[in-house]
Amino acid sequence: MSDRLANKIAIVTGAGSGIGKATVELFRDQGATVIGADLNGADVTADAGREEDIRALVDRVVSDHGRLDIFFANAGISGGLASIFDQSVDDWTEILRVNLIGPFLAIKHAATAMTAGGSIICTASVAGLRSGAGGPAYSASKAGVISLVRTAAQQLTGSAVRVNAICPGLIETGMTEFVYERARAKGQEDKLGHLNPLQRGGEPAEIAQAALFLASDESSYVNGHALVVDGGLSSSHPFNRQSYGRTAI
Repeated sequence: MSDRLANKIAIVTGAGSGIGKATVELFRDQGATVIGADLNGADVTADAGREEDIRALVDRVVSDHGRLDIFFANAGISGGLASIFDQSVDDWTEILRVNLIGPFLAIKHAATAMTAGGSIICTASVAGLRSGAGGPAYSASKAGVISLVRTAAQQLTGSAVRVNAICPGLIETGMTEFVYERARAKGQEDKLGHLNPLQRGGEPAEIAQAALFLASDESSYVNGHALVVDGGLSSSHPFNRQSYGRTAI
């Protein structure tokens, strides 16, 4: 056990599995008091894209612990890999509600509660940097998160609240389970992550380590930044091109 987050009070959304769960465990190991939130499998039940839930979550933590130091807005959904022509307005509305409005709500309510400063971290994606790493709505939502943290960092000038994003590459989580299962069923597990220079997928614990850095005082001069953790994928971002009216192979 270390003390990189000693005496810090943190909230992590999407804490029931994957990156969120790994981050809760790491933050606690590093001395923080962590409240994990998710629709299931966490300390608190909350919908990350519903303002009433996020407001109540922040209020409860401040009431119980006296302050809030860290908010990791990690909850997200994939929405699949369907093309623009196969997705509906309802699909886009739900993906944007969770993936983009969720981080907006986290920033809005957490920043207000961080009267002595703090760190807000949002999960974006390499899919928000360039095309070819996710479905249309998912990619657009994650590009929005990157823009959001930059805008929020500026709007919080003078508050001592830092706002940053993490852009993971391919990580084995519940969201990517179908990709891993499909590869394993075909005997192609060794192909997972082969497009990045490290030639492997990432682990939730590796993203948790990035979140730890951004949550800690070690990143005290990092603000409005999108930290890419993708094994080098986005250094060239190769992908299978999708043609009009056709599904990528």
